[in-house]
This record gives sequence, C-alpha cells and structure tokens, in this order.
Amino acid sequence: MMRVDGTVASDDDGGRSGGNADYGSAWARVKRRLRAELGEDVFASWFARLELEAVAGGTARLTVPTRFLKSWIESHYLDRVLNTFKAEVEEIARIEVGVRGTGAPVRPVAAGVSKPGPASGPLARLHATSAPMPVAAVSPSPEARNAEAGGDLSGTPLDARLTFASFVIGRSNALAHAAAERVANHQGEGALYNPLYLHAGVGLGKTHLLHGIGHAAREAGRRVIYLTADRFMYGFVNALKTQSALAYKERLRGIDLLILDDVQFIQGKSIQAEFGHTINALIDAGRQVVVASDRPPTELEALDERVRSRLGGGLVVEITALDEALRVSILSARLAAVRASHPGFDVSPQVAAYVARAITANGRDLEGAVNRLLAHATLTGTAVTMETAESAIRDLVKNREPKRIKIEDIQKLVASRYNVSRSDILSERRTAAVVKPRQIAMYLSKVLTLRSLPEIGRRFGGRDHTTVLHAVRKIEKQIGEDSVLGDEVELLKRMLQD
Repeated sequence: MMRVDGTVASDDDGGRSGGNADYGSAWARVKRRLRAELGEDVFASWFARLELEAVAGGTARLTVPTRFLKSWIESHYLDRVLNTFKAEVEEIARIEVGVRGTGAPVRPVAAGVSKPGPASGPLARLHATSAPMPVAAVSPSPEARNAEAGGDLSGTPLDARLTFASFVIGRSNALAHAAAERVANHQGEGALYNPLYLHAGVGLGKTHLLHGIGHAAREAGRRVIYLTADRFMYGFVNALKTQSALAYKERLRGIDLLILDDVQFIQGKSIQAEFGHTINALIDAGRQVVVASDRPPTELEALDERVRSRLGGGLVVEITALDEALRVSILSARLAAVRASHPGFDVSPQVAAYVARAITANGRDLEGAVNRLLAHATLTGTAVTMETAESAIRDLVKNREPKRIKIEDIQKLVASRYNVSRSDILSERRTAAVVKPRQIAMYLSKVLTLRSLPEIGRRFGGRDHTTVLHAVRKIEKQIGEDSVLGDEVELLKRMLQD
C-alpha cells in the first residue's frame, strides 16, 4: 500500500514503489478543485476534514472524523470525489471512506459499490438496539431522564476538564464568561439571553464555555443536551432513516437546555429547517438555547434568513483574540497543572514570557507549546532554556493562524481611506469617487477572505458575482500597471492583517 508520502507500507499489497505518483500533491489539487467548484461553505462543511490515508491497487482510502460525515459524503459526493481524483491520477478507480479514531474498523463504502440497505449497516444496528437518537447528552440522572423521555439520550459526555473553574478569564472573554455563568446558574422562570450566541475563532475558548455551562446546569438539576453540528445532523438523518423523526423531535424539545456547537457546519435544507423549528420551539417554550459558531449569525449565509434572525435575537457575544496578559495567565495555569504531575518540570518566567509573546493565535497552540516543552524536558533530561524553547515551538510560531478578516472591516477601512461612507460603497451610486473604493474593497474581500464571489456580491448590496469578478480583474490589472495604486492596496492589506 502506498502511503500519502510515497513510501511503501508493504511489498505484497499491490502498492507502488516509493518513487512513483505523488499522491499527496494530487490530493491537495483535488481539494482545491472541490473548493472552487462547490464553494467555500459546502467545502468547509463536508470536505475540509476529508484526508487521504493511502492508495493501493487503484483504490484511494479517505478518512473523516465522524460517521455522519462518512455517511453524507458516501450518499452525496462519492462519485464526484472519484471523478475529480481520477482527473488528477488516472489509475484511481475506486474511493473508500473510513472513520478516523474509532476503536473498531469501519467498513467503507466504495464508489460504484451498492450501499447497505435498511436492514443492514450501522444505522440499522442503532435502530435494532432501540437507540434511534445518537445525541450527546448530559443529565443529573441519565437512567431517570431516559425513562422520562421515553428513549435513549446517552452519548458523548461533556469533558470533565472543561469547567468554569478551569476557564482563565481575561479582557477578551470576560463578557462571554459572565453571560455563560448567568445562563448556567439561572433559576427563575423562562430563560436568559435566549439564545446566548457565542462566536470566536479556533482555540479561543467558546467550546470550553459551552462545556462549563453544561456542567453547571447539570449540577443544578436541569436536563441538558450538548450537541455538535455533526451530531445534530447525524441524529436527524438517522431518525428519518429509522422512521422515528417525530420521537426524535419530541425528545430533543423536551429538555431544559440545548447547547449546540459549531453551528456553521449545519447543511441541507431539511436539516436546517428542522434546526430552525427546534430552536423556535425551545425558545417559545421558555427553554434555554446556547449556540456557538466561528462567525456571527449575520455571516451564516448558508442558513435561512429567519433562523439567522432568531439566533441574533438574543445575546450575541464575540470572544476576541487573546491579549498577551491573558496568554501569560493561560500558560501559567497550564504549566502549574503539568508541574503537579511532573514535579521536576520547570520553566523559567523568562521562557514562559517568550512563549506567550511568540504564540498569539489561540489557546490550543499554547497547550501544544507546553506539551513540547514537557517532552523535551522528560526525553532529554535537561532543563528548558530559551534556546530549546525557540526550537520546540518553531512550528507553532511559523504556522499560526492568520487574523480572521471580515468583509465589513474591509468595507469600513476602504470607505474611511477614500473619504466615502460604507453605505456609499453598498449603494447603487456609480460616480468615480464611489466606484473605485467599491472595486478595491471587493478585490480585498476576494484576496483576504475565503468568501466566494456570490457571497461577496451579496455583502456588497446584493450584487451579482460577475460584478465582483469584473472588479477583481480590473484592480488586478491596474495594480500591475500603476505602482502607486499597488502600494496603496498593499498598505490596506497590512492595515487589515495587523
């Protein structure tokens, strides 16, 4: 079997010799083509976490992190992935999809091979064991609550480490933390800030707060369900397949608190409609809803406008980037926790300060830095110095995530730079004083964000994607011909990225 890096896993499995096709590069091109053809929202939802594991005998084995993604890709996109891969590597004749990180091997379904019928496969087995609702639930008394709900609500539990007590508070997350605690500990009638909507980039603490809410609410005796978007979609699709959709809806709505993470990944008209109905039913009944996403409700273009409006109708709180003081606090807390189990592990204040300054992206990278420093200390038996720290975290500093730039910020900056208003840029005005900054803002939106041309057009007053494409090409041409304009656009880029 040929690994993605081109090395041979074994000599008798039909794999190629190490010097043949560069499957990793071919797979990267396949993903770029899928992104371009399907749009950023569809790609991010279904293909961003699809990875190539190996190629053998004309079969490419792909993996995803969840059974739901495996099922969805097999049902909707398997042939498309096969044809796109085949266009890059002619020898690819089959695609198999497996699930990463599962205890038992998952039998993949290959393109061109019939899928299991209603009486077979994992969905049928779930139904046969009277577990038609694969949702992650937390309850003060699971057995009692399950009996009361009339079905199995067990699933992935909340992470015991992610509590309010272990959450480090700083200027960027203080409001979100305060709102989360109020919602979790609310004892009166009705609900607070309903829904509570938290949004932030990767690794800034929104999932930690969701788990903290779940733990605190459970301790107060409330019925809580915590779901990722994948789990919500998987549960609904499974309920439809097992003809238990009505029971699924009733059980989901018969709770005190629904916590839903990564709502940006919810896809499919029927699932989005059910999501909207569920949110409305819970809020109208005075039940608390807490939602988290990587963007504000107004930027969830894939969701129905009425659902976006409902999500934005409660309290919307952004967790912003970690400032240096908060990074130092998070790093200190993590180092203290590690020292409790490794008494000989010591990191000087100077090294800790360097790490906190160097790693600015998110808390997960800080966690990774501590793990690297610990590995160095335990494996080499030497002290952690500034030099070893620089070496240990080099990849984290080099590969840290860039700043997430919003189209609204681009519009505001360009408008200010050219002495027009943002409403002018969004208007139908065609004077030269407005057209030029509008086209520059469209160009920067295409270059600095992952939004598709139609999405950018919608954010610029509902314009057609061809208008955006024309603006992008025109500014690209002018930058090549006019060095002054080129310097001007580069300055705007730096201002937006700093």
